[in-house]
Amino acid sequence: MHSANIQEYPVKVSAGKVFLEGDLKIPEGAQGLVVFAHGSGSSRHSPRNQSVARYLHGTRLATLLFDLLTSQEEAEDRYTGHLRFNIPLLAERLGFVTDWVLADKTTRDLTIGYYGASTGAAAALMAATARPLVVSAIVSRGGRPDLAGDDLYLVKAPTLLIVGGHDYPVIEMNREAMEKLQTEKKLVIVPRASHLFEEPGAMEEVSRLAAEWFQNYLVGEKSAASREEGRNSSHG
Repeated sequence: MHSANIQEYPVKVSAGKVFLEGDLKIPEGAQGLVVFAHGSGSSRHSPRNQSVARYLHGTRLATLLFDLLTSQEEAEDRYTGHLRFNIPLLAERLGFVTDWVLADKTTRDLTIGYYGASTGAAAALMAATARPLVVSAIVSRGGRPDLAGDDLYLVKAPTLLIVGGHDYPVIEMNREAMEKLQTEKKLVIVPRASHLFEEPGAMEEVSRLAAEWFQNYLVGEKSAASREEGRNSSHG
């Protein structure tokens, strides 16, 4: 991996009636940008997602970690839990963030990928169906892709599903989602890992798998055609 100079920017994105806060980090020479969609009860400060982002920086991929909910919404959701499973709302907000990426001069020339954890994975898959020429790759970690429902049939971006070997209910949900996905897809089960991948070496393996997938589909040869299509459609 390269050690890279990283430019950091705080980001505030207008998403309907709310503003979403995020942290954008762009290593020198980056060609791809991974937008993170966090899972239920999590935020852009999640240590697990932060560790994946650092690994991606080392492979010269930019990252945008942002909060799908405002701090007030998060506080309410701790008691009600009514927003974390509102996948259409979360997907819509991820869409607002994606449109910001396409418009901002610091990011508009970067190819876009999504990394979703838990319910954030369903939001990423659903949001990708609304922008099929813009989103070039998706990685789901311990995700609930089943919550994207029949939108799974519409996903065009190559999708990697990563699940812990001891996360039995989620393994089954991911297998069912795999059957609905009609795009290039792969399911990887990390041995002996639980839902949160807290075991030694588990998150490192997730980071490696994610980086490899994004390198292939955001900056590798496989991405060239889709990158050009996505850029033309976003400026059209």
